[in-house]
Amino acid sequence: MDLADLWFCIIALLWLGYLFLEGFDFGVGMLLPVLSEDETDRRVMVNTIGPVWDGNEVWLLVAGGATFAAFPGWYASLFSSAFLPLLLFLVALICRGVSFEYRGKVDSVRWRRNWDLVITTSSWVATLGVGLVLTWNVLGLPLDAEGNRVGSPFAAITLPTLLGALAVAGFALVHGAAFTALKTDGELSERARRFAARWAPVALLPLAALLVLVQLREGSGWTWVPLGVVVVAAATAVARLRAGRDGQAFSALGVAVAATVVTLFGALYPNVLPSTIDAANSLTVADTASSPYTLEVMSWVALFGTPAVLVYQGWTYWVFRKRVSRAHIPPVHVP
Repeated sequence: MDLADLWFCIIALLWLGYLFLEGFDFGVGMLLPVLSEDETDRRVMVNTIGPVWDGNEVWLLVAGGATFAAFPGWYASLFSSAFLPLLLFLVALICRGVSFEYRGKVDSVRWRRNWDLVITTSSWVATLGVGLVLTWNVLGLPLDAEGNRVGSPFAAITLPTLLGALAVAGFALVHGAAFTALKTDGELSERARRFAARWAPVALLPLAALLVLVQLREGSGWTWVPLGVVVVAAATAVARLRAGRDGQAFSALGVAVAATVVTLFGALYPNVLPSTIDAANSLTVADTASSPYTLEVMSWVALFGTPAVLVYQGWTYWVFRKRVSRAHIPPVHVP
């Protein structure tokens, strides 16, 4: 495997980390008005992701930075072609981060209700946005011979790409509910478990449909294997939820999203951004990669930097590994 192929796999791994970690992160925000019955429940749910939500977003930043450095042609075509959808996605992320910090600054029911609405709305917008852009990338954009988008900024919004947006949103819902069941206790945990077990078969259906569509369009023989793993892992997660095994269900969903990324990026390779106008216009790993020297320097930096980041983030999750209950929520205190 040469360095260009290695960095294609690394970028896929970064997307896997983002979808797994930010998946339950977004899901908790999306489910805030669904699973909570009062302000204490909402504070419990926010506290489950409070120590980790900003660290989870780093995976997407690193994926974007790695794409820029390792495959500048890929980065230029994708980010310029999807500029407006990406802008909406980033605005949603900004609003979401601000709402986490501001919701507790004023002791007012109306104040908290408004910021909770921002959390929920921005979580939905961000989740749909990342699903849309990722599916655009895998299924392709209308690119000309120079890698420029043809048509409007929303030219790639089609039924398949909208299916991709629903697929990521559906996974985030189930993943967020499973995480809430795992990280809380009492009635809130039970409600989250029931929600995930009941709605998982419906919510994960768009993901299965998307993967079958990608496989039929772009896949090869070996990519049927990870697609099958997705189906088995999803079914296992539902069974474990119904048995009350929250940790096993959460782990099975992790296997499902890992196999999903393998299926998508396996079907994409050796392209990095297909053209829907002419296959000859598609951008490939070899065409868009940086120089061997650049990739070598990046590889050495990643070799030493990545373990440090993984250890730090793993330590963070270990420190905050215990369940959050209503008893842990102190009275409202506003300076």
